[in-house]
Amino acid sequence: MRARLLVTVLASALVAGCQGLADRPPRPTDPLASAPPVQKGLDARSLATLLTAEIAGQRGDFARAADGYLETAQRYDSPALAERATLAARYTDDPQLQARAAELWRHLAPQTEAPARLLANLALERGDWLASLEQRLALAERGDQGDLTGFAEAAIERGVDLAPLVERLRRHVQTHDARADAVLATALLEAASGETTRADARLARLAESHPALPGVWLTRARIALQEGRDADARDAALRGLESAEDDSRFILLLARAQLRLGQVEKAETRIDALLARHSDSVELRLALAQLYLEEAHPAPARRLLLPLIDSQPTPPPAFIMLGSIAEQAGEIDNALLYYRQVPTGEGFIEARQRAASMLADNDRLADAQTFLRIERLRHPEAYAELIGLETDLLQARGRIDEARQLLDRAVARHPDDTQLRFTRSMFRYRQGNLAGMERDLRHVIELEPHNATALNALGYTLADETARLDEARELIERAHRLEPESPAIIDSLGWVYHKLGDDQRALPYLREAYRQQPDQEIAAHLAEVLWQLERRDEARALIADALERYPERPLIDALLERIPELAPTTTNME
Repeated sequence: MRARLLVTVLASALVAGCQGLADRPPRPTDPLASAPPVQKGLDARSLATLLTAEIAGQRGDFARAADGYLETAQRYDSPALAERATLAARYTDDPQLQARAAELWRHLAPQTEAPARLLANLALERGDWLASLEQRLALAERGDQGDLTGFAEAAIERGVDLAPLVERLRRHVQTHDARADAVLATALLEAASGETTRADARLARLAESHPALPGVWLTRARIALQEGRDADARDAALRGLESAEDDSRFILLLARAQLRLGQVEKAETRIDALLARHSDSVELRLALAQLYLEEAHPAPARRLLLPLIDSQPTPPPAFIMLGSIAEQAGEIDNALLYYRQVPTGEGFIEARQRAASMLADNDRLADAQTFLRIERLRHPEAYAELIGLETDLLQARGRIDEARQLLDRAVARHPDDTQLRFTRSMFRYRQGNLAGMERDLRHVIELEPHNATALNALGYTLADETARLDEARELIERAHRLEPESPAIIDSLGWVYHKLGDDQRALPYLREAYRQQPDQEIAAHLAEVLWQLERRDEARALIADALERYPERPLIDALLERIPELAPTTTNME
């Protein structure tokens, strides 16, 4: 697997008060109250346009308001009006309008930081990480804050393709008198890409010139933890605390390193001190309990979680983690009590799945089925999902006929429940019953003509398993019109074009799908199309990355069986 930085994301964000890189501002009562005032000296047409824009903004029609401000800003080259247009556009759902307004503002006020920062965030919202990086580097070159380290951490956490980002940052630090933030970001991305030796060397040089810079030691501690050098991680975290004694991120990294080194009491002391400073943060308590569990120390995790049982309402993750702790201790019935207390909503299905699997794994399959039947009576609103859980439970244990009968009874009882129909269609597909799958999906589509998931599932299956390619294309194109941003549907569209023999048309769709959702199935599709287009080096490089990235990759393995020449060479793997 490709190396990934180990970051205590939830806890760090909570204690540091971090915000998302591309968050939209909360909508105030009057979004334009803080905008620059409209200047005098306008002609009649422009005055009318501005009055219309003002009234539209007051009525909440921000698209019309933004258009009016934009028109007048362009006519008078007014940065203030461009800023006003941008503020209005940010409260619309039109990313193109937002980008046009911000671009004009930046053009008219090139030294202003806000439009460049907004353009960087807009690029992230549309998934264009490289464009966002370019905007941030432009900010950094002017001496403004580009938050390159935060950008790098977000890219790592979201699993985007790091190669172009690393290449661009390297060019930047080589050709500019780069700030420490750019060097840190480069090292973070190098480490996440598996180039830890290069990252360490870069950080060592930075430590010589900036020994008191906390980010140096923070990054070195994270890299050391990633590589299993726990003593080095501990030492780096301690060094960082010398410069930032109240920085909770160092406390968390130090505690994790100490837990791995068996210094549990020292870690508990650090964690208790951190929790004392944020005693009202339930989320932090949950995150710290998760930290203990990840490092195989359930007793202190339980100590942190038990007080949450008396809070109202008890957060569902507390019940789930306490159930997991009891399950690991062999206290099956106690764990079941915890899992059952998770209410409907977030965590409900996960808790029931854990409970049923636990019972079945302890030779109590009948109890697991009884438990799920009772839960269906207690929670009829989750009937279809709970049927799906029992179906999965039976399939995993080879009880295929029982699973089939369960689904057939449920569908007979609720013939127009589209979720049940979809669940049975997937079951039938796994059993090779394509005709039965198609009947169920056709029924779903008849009841819900705009169900993009069902349209895509049927279209993809027809494309992949049959010669009914024109029919498959029509279904997938309908799904794509309904959900044009869905990576699964974009992948299906590329795949059906490949099946139709149009690999040139297929390629951009598969590239976009893989950019949005880099999983092994889309990787296999993209690699095959690249191979067919004689782009052999690209195809092999993609396969090499997939072999490192995905521990389970059945479609990649199947592709290599069909096209052995796709297997990467030793040079590719290096």
